[in-house]
Amino acid sequence: MNSKKSVAHLMGRLAEAVTRQSGRLSTTPDYGSWLLGRETESQARRRVRIQIILTVFILFTNMLGIIVASLLVAFAFPVPSVFNDAPAWLTFAVVPGYIALALGTGTFWVTRRIVRSLRWAIEERPPNREDHRNAFLAPWRVARMVLVLWGGGTALLTLLYGLHDTDFIPRFLFAVSFPGVLVATGCYMITEFALRPVAAQALEAGPPPHRLTDGIMGRTMLVWLLGSGVPVLGIAVTAIFALALQNLTQTQFAFAVLSIAAATLIFGAVLMWLLSWLTATPVRVVRAALEHVENGDFDCRVVVFDGTELGELQRGFNAMVEGLKQRERLRDLFGRHVGREVAAAAEKERPELGGEERHVAVIFVDVIGSTQLVTSRRAKEVVELLNRFFAVIVEEVDRHHGFVNKFEGDAALAVFGAPNHLDSPETEALAASRAIARRIREEVPECEAGVGVASGEAVAGNLGARERFEYTVIGEPVNEAARLCELAKDAPTRLLAAADAVESATEEERAHWRLGDSVILRGYDEPTRLALPV
Repeated sequence: MNSKKSVAHLMGRLAEAVTRQSGRLSTTPDYGSWLLGRETESQARRRVRIQIILTVFILFTNMLGIIVASLLVAFAFPVPSVFNDAPAWLTFAVVPGYIALALGTGTFWVTRRIVRSLRWAIEERPPNREDHRNAFLAPWRVARMVLVLWGGGTALLTLLYGLHDTDFIPRFLFAVSFPGVLVATGCYMITEFALRPVAAQALEAGPPPHRLTDGIMGRTMLVWLLGSGVPVLGIAVTAIFALALQNLTQTQFAFAVLSIAAATLIFGAVLMWLLSWLTATPVRVVRAALEHVENGDFDCRVVVFDGTELGELQRGFNAMVEGLKQRERLRDLFGRHVGREVAAAAEKERPELGGEERHVAVIFVDVIGSTQLVTSRRAKEVVELLNRFFAVIVEEVDRHHGFVNKFEGDAALAVFGAPNHLDSPETEALAASRAIARRIREEVPECEAGVGVASGEAVAGNLGARERFEYTVIGEPVNEAARLCELAKDAPTRLLAAADAVESATEEERAHWRLGDSVILRGYDEPTRLALPV
């Protein structure tokens, strides 16, 4: 009956563990940034959040690029001047008009189209093959749209200014297209960041599509090419045009190179910061989750939101934690059935059939009048009562470093000195028996029990067959403790110990016992002297 209750309790614990499986990391943002919200956020609110992030950051990046392009056009190359050597309607009307049009309609068009292409995520439906592809190609499409807008501006301004003066042609080809490439790269990374919640949903449906820039190495090389390679090429082109056209003084040429270098430093720093942040964030999330695992929290997982090797790291972490959780469940289940000490010993070394002689102390506890107890109460009440009764035994045996070897109906056998070694098994067993007898009287008075304690040499080890065995203790102390338990049921103290066990205990523990009469226990030829608690 007790075994059924124990199994039910274990299954309850496993069910609780399964329901906790969806637990979140309370100290780490789901997507690596508080800007992206929580995984449990509603899809409607997430759509607004994504659109705001895309609009604000893309607008800011383009404004920064426009400022750099304006400085390059107006001051890095002063001859011919866009203010004095070009029509005023072109510099003060067409250029601001195109900028306003591109910023307004372009930004709205880009963000609106991207969000609409990801409607499957907002509607909380599984993505099909095309939806899955759109989720990972969205950053490339944003970058491409930005390049189209900047390319259109480059072509328009180069054409209009070139019609007035051909010396404007190389300037606008470089000064507008160079920031445009860097802005497109920045928008790609910003979009990749903003769409992490959508990428996480898509990654649940399958891996990302392969591209030329897949992986951390491809992403890094792309940023290097556009953040350093293109600007250095631009400086070289500036030198070529200065030598070919001979329209810049030495000072003006030096100022142009310094301006381009300053713009390169600014954009290069921004792009490298974005790259390092995108790379480091998944690692930080996994590191924070590892701290939870180190503290024994196996109910944590990280959201897989990166499509590179970092996403594989996140997915691998979740698989590792799930494996550890399953192992911990099995360890807990194993430990509850065979005992924590036996389970620990089995983990350290491969358990084999056989045993060894050990000096142990044994406690045997048995309920008085168990038949009457079962027939006078409902089954549920009997189970609850026995569980309270056994809880006292388990707590005190554990507290005194013992091992509850088995429950037999309404009786229990506890061993001290095996499988773990104790300096004085008798001391721990006698102290535990006194605590058990006292707590049963106080906490479970309706369940009286006899308690017997004995010590001596016994065989401890794994008995059974290779397919099924259990750790147990067999020998004289076990039999003697069982006989003393029978005798204790009629004793006023309900607790009896063998005098040999008391004499082998420490002086402090012996002070709690007094020697009694000698009796011949059932099945024994020689008398056994009893010891009773003071």
